[in-house]
Amino acid sequence: MTVKSFDSAALPAHVALRNQACAWFEALRDRICAAFEAIDGEGHFERTAWQRPTEDGSDGGGGVMSAMRGRVFEKVGVNVSTVSGEFSPEFRAQIPGAEQDPRFWASGISLVAHMRSPRVPAAHFNTRMLITTKGWFGGGGDLTPMRLDAPEAIEDAASFHAVFKAACDRHDPAYYPDFKAWCDRYFFLPHRNEPRGAGGIFFDRLDTGSVERDFAFVRDVGEAFLDGYSSIVRRRMYEPWTAAEREHQLIRRGRYVEFNLIHDRGTLFGLKTGGNVEAILMSLPPEVKWA
Repeated sequence: MTVKSFDSAALPAHVALRNQACAWFEALRDRICAAFEAIDGEGHFERTAWQRPTEDGSDGGGGVMSAMRGRVFEKVGVNVSTVSGEFSPEFRAQIPGAEQDPRFWASGISLVAHMRSPRVPAAHFNTRMLITTKGWFGGGGDLTPMRLDAPEAIEDAASFHAVFKAACDRHDPAYYPDFKAWCDRYFFLPHRNEPRGAGGIFFDRLDTGSVERDFAFVRDVGEAFLDGYSSIVRRRMYEPWTAAEREHQLIRRGRYVEFNLIHDRGTLFGLKTGGNVEAILMSLPPEVKWA
């Protein structure tokens, strides 16, 4: 993918890593898709490229949607994008550096997996690099089992958190407790006063002063998700389940929809920056119910 140049009076060190970041997100996408196809055994990812429209006809970048519907994965999307342009006036106050200069460049990967079996938890993961007059990384991953208090859900959450903790601890022992707490606060439905799922980690505006160190951490987070979630799926995919469990799973998916349409920052960012609507809303489940 062609990366549009980013001109600014004050260039953060992240500018030099644009091509490397793009390449990493695309390589991670390829590895995740290959791993999930191997697990599923029947489904295959279909890729759809898109371009971000701009009012002046300039190159606004774009992305590729990768979607699979299979035997194990009822619906999974793994999207990558690299876009640039200007933030809308109503959005600039929320972004560091955007009030002084509204231009931005962003690249990232985003994944949501909704599983056919209610015994296999749904999962979300994303990492990204964003540049205005400043630069930073963000992202994380979280797990959404059908019942938070079920023994298998507790076991899965423990292993999921363990891989993220190991990745965090290799970089800073404060990362895991801070980013876990951030995830718990962020993936919370205030109108229902309940968490969306079993949590994970979440971080944003990560800029320690060493862009190489921050990028290394982001790569480790991606590796942790791929290894940790694949292990959980393989552990649960053959377990029998009932019609009642499936019904409860569909109702729990309603919570996922509510969060993503009301609170999710990635959804709002994409819609407010002219992103591809289908790619932005790929996180929504194929079937859902409300009680």
